[in-house]
Amino acid sequence: MTAEVPAGEGWLDAARADVARDPDTVTRSFALAARRVGRGPLRPDTDPAGVVHGTVDDAARAALVVALVDTVGTGPDGAARLTALYRQGDGAERRGVLRGLDALTTRGDDLGDLVPAGLELAADALRANEPALVAAAVGPFGARHLDQHTWRHAVLKLVFQGTSLDAVHDLAGRADAELDRMARDFAAERRAAGRTVPADLDRITGTTDRPGDRPSTTKE
Repeated sequence: MTAEVPAGEGWLDAARADVARDPDTVTRSFALAARRVGRGPLRPDTDPAGVVHGTVDDAARAALVVALVDTVGTGPDGAARLTALYRQGDGAERRGVLRGLDALTTRGDDLGDLVPAGLELAADALRANEPALVAAAVGPFGARHLDQHTWRHAVLKLVFQGTSLDAVHDLAGRADAELDRMARDFAAERRAAGRTVPADLDRITGTTDRPGDRPSTTKE
């Protein structure tokens, strides 16, 4: 959390404690998060809309996801609860679930049943036309668990939507020759149509020395 909303930090601490006592309280706290902590960007200088790196309420909901999983575990119950939070939530709440999976991944947890559940949620997010939701699906969880085909198309979708590829965790590590080819084809189509070629395409071309096909990075 940021120093922007110290009162909101107090609310979040209490909400996390509530979840530890009664996991069912997470649903209400998820809905209240933006009103309690705010909706501002986490990195206002470089990401003023909060699309790439998320918002204050994204971070609060991610913390609630971590508290929930710490309480109920990574088995079927935890997977079902995260799925329900996502399916029943609006776009912001869905981002919060995905950012929570990122937080758990970064922490190095064995995610167990959360992996297949999270992949279904990430796939749903990647079908959306909301840039912030797509960006939330390519964080640390997506970098580790999305199969290469899905991941490549997610990267190009961000370029198409005009979202900075700074949103993509481990971009350099996963970019490959096939992504290079797709990016060059996309650039050629834009030029043929007389349209501007996004500058971010330069970040994913020149990768022909890398493997053209990679397996899913899921380890579970």
